[in-house]
Amino acid sequence: MSLVGFIGLGIMGKPMARNLLRNGQGLLVYDIDPAAVQSLTDHGARAATGPAQIGAECEVIFLSLPAAPQVLKVLNSADGVLSTAQPGTLVVDTSSLSPAASREIEEQCRVSEVLMLDAPVSGGEPKAIDGTLVFMVGGREDAFEKIKPLLLQMGSSAILVGGHGAGSMAKLANQVMVGLGIAAMSEAMMLAVRGGVDPGKVYDAVRGGLAASAVLDAKMPMILNRDFKAGGRISINRKDINNVLETARSLNMEMPLTSVLGGIFTWLDTAGMADLDHAAIALYYEAAAGMEIRGTQEEV
Repeated sequence: MSLVGFIGLGIMGKPMARNLLRNGQGLLVYDIDPAAVQSLTDHGARAATGPAQIGAECEVIFLSLPAAPQVLKVLNSADGVLSTAQPGTLVVDTSSLSPAASREIEEQCRVSEVLMLDAPVSGGEPKAIDGTLVFMVGGREDAFEKIKPLLLQMGSSAILVGGHGAGSMAKLANQVMVGLGIAAMSEAMMLAVRGGVDPGKVYDAVRGGLAASAVLDAKMPMILNRDFKAGGRISINRKDINNVLETARSLNMEMPLTSVLGGIFTWLDTAGMADLDHAAIALYYEAAAGMEIRGTQEEV
């Protein structure tokens, strides 16, 4: 494939772009952080002066940005992608947005005869680094088939869920399950701590049974080791859960468990933990109980 554009080189975007480079894909990259750009040009990418240059030179453009306002700015500003993109250009937005925002952005792209897919990811920084992300995609099937080989250079799975906005809806469902999974795990382990049982031993005991999950194995060791370096920041997850609740209201749907989770994220954010990993949900339970979830693990 000809030169591909990549805008947004943060926790997720940087390793995703690196994996494209490792697979021999030529990249034109842009980020507001010059150091992030340098980390890619050091490995063979070209630096763009702005989104407009990427729009002018690239037929396929990936976005990995924090939220809808940043996506809209990158596309619609005077130096935006849509100011220079040719008809038929394909924008693949891997950001986590609400389905309504994704559909609105797709409509704006369509006015410029630019195709757009919403293609958010699951797996966090570790899977972005090792190239095993899961892509949940919404949009036209022909556009999806065109870029699927590129998605599989960055991930282990790419599924077309439905039309525009469907990928974003799948991502919201994913965030509900992941966030509530961490909360349930934290609550359960605090029960063990309050009962005088080593939570590390509880983890070893349950991880081979029905309570086993990717969430448990990814996040419980982080909690036990007091490692809250962000792979998926509290601030981003709070935004995602707010999008879930906003979407649920638009569908006249109650989500009582997710509403509680939203309150936990708000507490963590206002307590100064916005930049920690979402494993820090455990810190909410620790603060309430006045105890820490610490323990020993068997070597695996």
